[in-house]
Amino acid sequence: MKAFVVEKYGKDGVRAAEVPEPTVGDRDVLVRVSAASINPLDKMVRDGEFKQLLKYRLPFVLGHDVAGVVTRVGSAVRGFEVGDEVYARPRDLRIGGFAEFIAIDMDDVAPKPASLTLEEAAAVPLVALAAWQVLVDRAHVKPGQKVLIHAGAGGLGSTVIQLAKHLGATVATTTSTDTEKLVRSLGADVVVDYKKEDFSTVLSGYDLVLDSLGGANLEKSLTVLKPGGLAISVVGPPDAGFAEQLGAPSFMGLVMNVLSRKIRKKAKALGVRYQFLFMQANGSQLRKLGALYDSGKLRPVIDSTFPFDRTLEAMAHVEQGRTKAGKVVVSMASDTEICT
Repeated sequence: MKAFVVEKYGKDGVRAAEVPEPTVGDRDVLVRVSAASINPLDKMVRDGEFKQLLKYRLPFVLGHDVAGVVTRVGSAVRGFEVGDEVYARPRDLRIGGFAEFIAIDMDDVAPKPASLTLEEAAAVPLVALAAWQVLVDRAHVKPGQKVLIHAGAGGLGSTVIQLAKHLGATVATTTSTDTEKLVRSLGADVVVDYKKEDFSTVLSGYDLVLDSLGGANLEKSLTVLKPGGLAISVVGPPDAGFAEQLGAPSFMGLVMNVLSRKIRKKAKALGVRYQFLFMQANGSQLRKLGALYDSGKLRPVIDSTFPFDRTLEAMAHVEQGRTKAGKVVVSMASDTEICT
């Protein structure tokens, strides 16, 4: 089958290749991929940023989001049949959405939301799961709480805004003038144009900040939290919880704590908390999220769609910051059916 594989770590490490179709285990569903989408995590994995913790065996197929049609099921699979339309964020070490077929553990798969096309559904899993795991699992957001979401027009930010609003939060976000109308339509109550204002001088008393930018932006985010508030970053620095989540040796937890010591120390001095989040595959959460898409509470935001043969171009589009808003999708449909 055709696939885009990481042959070596680094910017030029991905190439198109012919690889064997995946082996289907007892608990697996084999999915004919209809569409995938690009995530910043693809670049991070390609560049080997987590290679000490995520032990991929080179070469491996890249791609963390997928939507498609079930073509085979393992002997122990229940709840899925050949012909079902599904979507998933396959678990770490079993990614591979940039291919014609992928075998996925049944626990990571969910029925595609009926209201979404396969291309729209492919834009959803990673960012929707991250949003759920930030807002519901970690922060336990309640009605009336104040949430700040950075980069609100991005694939993650646009999803988190909608889910936070659904949960009853007052939502602030940072974005540019070009996308202010979009983020307000998604539910943002307060919009800060990061090109004109410093969010840390105009916002205060927040229960939660979701940071996807890191560095100085993360440090300033701590200052807008109320006492006991929580800052969660999806770009790091990682903490000991990340090593534990991946089942890494205990010494890696110590290493992670060293990497995050500076930001955790600043948080403690301000009377607030810091956590790193590396989202996890979860089919049952995707079912809950699918119901929210079908009820109109959530909607995908798509920047552009590329044909599968131009997957590397789609990755470059994201990496070079050319995305205006939302996700970039890669579709198996023919070029004539796709409008980029």
